[in-house]
Amino acid sequence: MARPREFDADAALDSAIGVFREHGFEGSSAQMLVDAMGIGRQSLYDTFGDKWQLYRSAVRRYGMSECAAHFDALRSGARAIDGIAAMLRRVAETAGQPCLGVASICEFGASRSDLAEINAALAMPLRAAIAARVRDAQREGDAAPDLDAEAIADFLTANIAGIRIAGRGGADRATLDGLAATALRALR
Repeated sequence: MARPREFDADAALDSAIGVFREHGFEGSSAQMLVDAMGIGRQSLYDTFGDKWQLYRSAVRRYGMSECAAHFDALRSGARAIDGIAAMLRRVAETAGQPCLGVASICEFGASRSDLAEINAALAMPLRAAIAARVRDAQREGDAAPDLDAEAIADFLTANIAGIRIAGRGGADRATLDGLAATALRALR
């Protein structure tokens, strides 16, 4: 009879996310992962499958959390433009921390269809939420009425990735804030 699991799988996955954020898939060894997760190798494989399955689970969980934070920011503020600004400000504030979503795209691009599907599934609702807030900002008179909301959502998403990469590359806070402010000005 199999022994019951003696660890919190969610906490272990959160620990794996930390390793993958810092080192990427290729740079994260199984030993680094089990050390951070506080479990044995067999528990890792029994619970999460192989390292690739663990990575996919980590990207999915991390992405869901990041999207939720973006959605919260987008809904904040009295006006839609305030929510968009809050989302960009949040990105600038946290850009010094590695982003597993951006890192997974930088490391693998679209070469791994199963990972690309996860990233696409996360990106679609975020793109839709940003586009909806852009349309709201247009109705409120805070964004240019001739802008294509979906194109602006793509533009802002690309800027979010760029701000995160700049932060990871060592850009200072003033530079990151300037990038976010410039992206926001494109809506006017």
